[in-house]
Amino acid sequence: MVLRSEPTARQVRLAVEVRRLRDAAGLTAREAAALLGVSAPQISQIETGLAGLSEKRLRRLAAHYACTDEAFVDALVAMATDRTRGWWEEYRERLPTPFLDLAELEHHATFLREVQFLYIPGPLQTEDYARAVFAYRVPELPQEELEVRVRHRMERKAVLEGPTPYEAVIHEAALRIMVNDRATSRAQLVRLLEFSESEHVTVRVIPFHVEGFAGAGSAMTYAGGAVPRLDTVVRDGPHGATFIDSEAQLAAFRTLFHKVEAVSLAPERSRDFIHRLAKEL
Repeated sequence: MVLRSEPTARQVRLAVEVRRLRDAAGLTAREAAALLGVSAPQISQIETGLAGLSEKRLRRLAAHYACTDEAFVDALVAMATDRTRGWWEEYRERLPTPFLDLAELEHHATFLREVQFLYIPGPLQTEDYARAVFAYRVPELPQEELEVRVRHRMERKAVLEGPTPYEAVIHEAALRIMVNDRATSRAQLVRLLEFSESEHVTVRVIPFHVEGFAGAGSAMTYAGGAVPRLDTVVRDGPHGATFIDSEAQLAAFRTLFHKVEAVSLAPERSRDFIHRLAKEL
């Protein structure tokens, strides 16, 4: 068995879910190994994402663990047997792994919801906007690496070109902050308006004047899984992106998203709002 040196976030998520099934069944790794006819270290490798699982073995484990949720097991099988080599693979060893993990998550999502307060969401950014954001990094990136990051961000637009429902809730602050110059800001607002006209893309705005809004710390990317148990939340932190997948936290972030969405303007009013801001520049 060839072990992975660096499992992707998707592979780790599968491993975590298999471990959760075993824990729910009240079995030790040694007991699970005996049921599957492998060694305990092999179970450990499977549950850390270092080793993969065939469909046959995964279904055997699910049966031994008394998991009767067929849709969930089918979704895990799809993850285990997926051999997609997406566009992001071009950037392996050229960008930090979280960049690739986020692109893969977006590719497989059944829906995407974004909440941002200081920046335009990545897939909606123009090239000049993205370049200005990456150029502000300390320490500064070498020019070649900066351009690779910009190119990767531009390719993330692929998720907006498919059928995946995408909803972005953006605070007025993000619309007004000039990460570069007026021309860049104007072009970015125009691009937002263009995206908002897509059938499966929804853009909502939270204006400054909204009262009773204390949710400025609720920025997130919420990616829908094949089943709700496989949803994922991504949050940016001081040391990079954090992937969240516990059921309790997912439930909390679903509620939080709906609270933020409830105070935002309707899509038509949001477009009018963005159009007015663009005319001011």
